[in-house]
Amino acid sequence: MAPRAPELPPYYRPPPSMTRDASSHSKVSVSVPSISQSNEADDEQSLSSRHTFDMESAPDRPHYAGEDTRLTSDRELRGFYMYGWAAEVFVVCGIGSFIPVTLEQLARENGVLLADRSTPCKATMPVVNPSFFSSSTSAVDALFNPPPEKGQCVVYILGIEINTASFAMYTFSISVLIQALLIISMSGAADHGRFRKTFLLYFAFVGSIATMLFLPVVPKVYILGAFLAIIANTCFGASFVLLNSFLPLMVRFHPTVKYADTSAATSYVEREEEEEEDGGIDIDIETETEEDEERGGETPTQENVIRGAQYANQLGEREGLLDEVADATTALLPHTPPSADLTIPRAKSKSAASVELALATKISSYGIAIGYIAALLVQTIGILVVIAFKSSNFGLRLVLFIVGAWWFVFTLPTARWLRPRPGPPLHIDAQTSKFRTALAYFTYSWKSLGRTVTHARHLKDVLLFLAAWFLLSDSIATVSGTAVLFAKTTLGMPYAMLALINVIATVFGVLGAFLWSRLSAFFRLSPTQTILLCILLFETIPIYGLLGYIPAVQRLGFLGLQQQWEMYPLGAVYGLVLGGLSSYCRALFGELIPPGYEAAFYALYAITDKGSSIFGPAIVGAITDAYGEIRPAFWFLALLVGLPFPIMLLVDVDRGRDEGAALAKTLAQLSRVRDALDDYHDEDSLSQDIRDDLHSSYSYQRGTREGF
Repeated sequence: MAPRAPELPPYYRPPPSMTRDASSHSKVSVSVPSISQSNEADDEQSLSSRHTFDMESAPDRPHYAGEDTRLTSDRELRGFYMYGWAAEVFVVCGIGSFIPVTLEQLARENGVLLADRSTPCKATMPVVNPSFFSSSTSAVDALFNPPPEKGQCVVYILGIEINTASFAMYTFSISVLIQALLIISMSGAADHGRFRKTFLLYFAFVGSIATMLFLPVVPKVYILGAFLAIIANTCFGASFVLLNSFLPLMVRFHPTVKYADTSAATSYVEREEEEEEDGGIDIDIETETEEDEERGGETPTQENVIRGAQYANQLGEREGLLDEVADATTALLPHTPPSADLTIPRAKSKSAASVELALATKISSYGIAIGYIAALLVQTIGILVVIAFKSSNFGLRLVLFIVGAWWFVFTLPTARWLRPRPGPPLHIDAQTSKFRTALAYFTYSWKSLGRTVTHARHLKDVLLFLAAWFLLSDSIATVSGTAVLFAKTTLGMPYAMLALINVIATVFGVLGAFLWSRLSAFFRLSPTQTILLCILLFETIPIYGLLGYIPAVQRLGFLGLQQQWEMYPLGAVYGLVLGGLSSYCRALFGELIPPGYEAAFYALYAITDKGSSIFGPAIVGAITDAYGEIRPAFWFLALLVGLPFPIMLLVDVDRGRDEGAALAKTLAQLSRVRDALDDYHDEDSLSQDIRDDLHSSYSYQRGTREGF
């Protein structure tokens, strides 16, 4: 029987057909994500692989029990942004500033001078006059121009001599190693059921409490400080991996993506605002879902589809996604009046990227910028606290308590607003004990990583990107910690001025999160070209430090990081670069992921990110122990920052997207055949053609060994 189009609601008036060119007419269509047939660790849909269907058709049903297919709401986005507001202060103010300084200071007060290895090494930071908050010139001079510390200090741990600066670097490396193992082990539970959000909250609260517990740590138990730093950093990294896994889901179900090509006659925004006043858009969408279930599981009605399309067009026009964003970020096309009919596509430049990538980059950039703003506020508070306590280590510990409290308190709105977005459940017997269930998830996680690595081997551009990201993320983490410890131990900068470096870096990080998109639009750069430009700018930091080895520069008495003030412009460069790399790399990688495997590949992305940071800090620590100072480590940093550049040049986003889609299609076909095997329990019942295809497949051979 021929399909019939459902009747449209009385209030709906179809728009007139608009001619796309001289010979064809456009047809109103709605874009929805394709359904993945895979039963792998992450049965999610791609940001970029979509099928279109006519307005007369209904959206796809949830393709596994419990899938949340509701449109992404403003409230859900606020929950996503709020966690950046809560937790970003830890990595910027904690890991990037106060934790390494606190660990070095606690160890220093237990160490001896490197010069004679016998004289107790106490801090010689300037003691600010009690009348500091008056207009005392001497107090200000003491703060901005302190005398340098007496020299490098060492402590003995298990009989091993360790530089106090290296102590902080080794602590960070250990935390990253544990973090990587934890991310792998919990990824299976995070991808299935409603554990994704649950784990995020658990890690957030444990990490924030560990940070607050720095307050009672005194120099005699400085090892306890390292233990708390490991717990806090491990929990932070794990929680952000889980947060990143929400990004492709929110982009996929965002109205501007789901109904990107649909025109409409009336506005849905006004209705949304009215519903927000009555308790939020979530309530209405949930009600519609319940109504659909009462109809026997039918898909949403035609009326709902039209309303969603109307909302999408208005939202897209408001956010600049359909009319101002057709390229990699917020705007790679010049500003022009909105098209009268959104069914007529705007011409894209050669560097144009998908609407999904534009939205993912925009959400990512906003989240990072919001986090930087929060970090800027907390860092300013931290400077005032350090000044008020006259540079004592108690002031440092109090700042870390404030950082942990901030992280804890502002995670609460995320707990309320962010939807769980559950993944497909694992098939585990309900009678299985908790221990065996946990063991099953643990085993599944490591097997899933093995499958993801196996899949990634067939994706050239994913491998190239991950190799570049491995080096790049290691350099980002290592340069930050090295610079802070160099400023403290070599330049003798006081705590308040060290914190000021981070304030400058944070301000420029916020600017960078927004400015890089504008620069890429102005110069019509692709996302890959923007990342390459960031790497070149990043390389200037270690090279500038190496200028201090040139005799002519040494005679000048400045340049090459010989004076304290030189740290401030370098902090600005670091922040500007980090703001661009953080948003572009995460969004660009999303375009290379095979449809249906987002969370699994983002876990690999996070493992590459966090796991790489094991090596950089440890190598810098070893160099510092060998030479007695940090400056020689700049040679290593220059090499580490420069290596990703030629690798990133080889990344082809279009080729990578096509390869990912092809691999996902192949895996989906294999999954259907595997299900057939499960149904028949006998390979002989399959046709010879299917058996030949299976035996020629590496995935099948591997699955046979594992018994599927």
